[in-house]
Amino acid sequence: MGADKIQPMSKFAAYFEKYMIVVGVLGQLLFYFQGIKIFMTKSAHDISMTGFLISLISLSSWLVYGILIKNKVLVIANVAGVVGALFVIIGILIHGN
Repeated sequence: MGADKIQPMSKFAAYFEKYMIVVGVLGQLLFYFQGIKIFMTKSAHDISMTGFLISLISLSSWLVYGILIKNKVLVIANVAGVVGALFVIIGILIHGN
C-alpha cells in the first residue's frame, strides 16, 4: 500500500475526531471566561497583554497550519481560540489600568 493512498477513517477515528473538536473548543473557554470577567468588572488590572498576544500568535499559527493541511479539528479549535484571545485583548485595551 503506497503512502500516497488516502485511507478511509476508521469508525473510532471518526468518533475521536468529533470528540477532539469538542475538547478543542472547550479548551479555549478560558479566554471567554477571562474576557467576560474583564468586561463585567470593567478592569483588566493584572491581566498580561504580552501573554495574550503570545497566545494569539500561537493560536493564529496553528489555525493557518490547520487550514494548510485541511485539518478540521485544528481549524475549529483554533478559530475558537483566536476569537477568544481577541476578545480578551480588546477588553485589555478598553479596560486596562
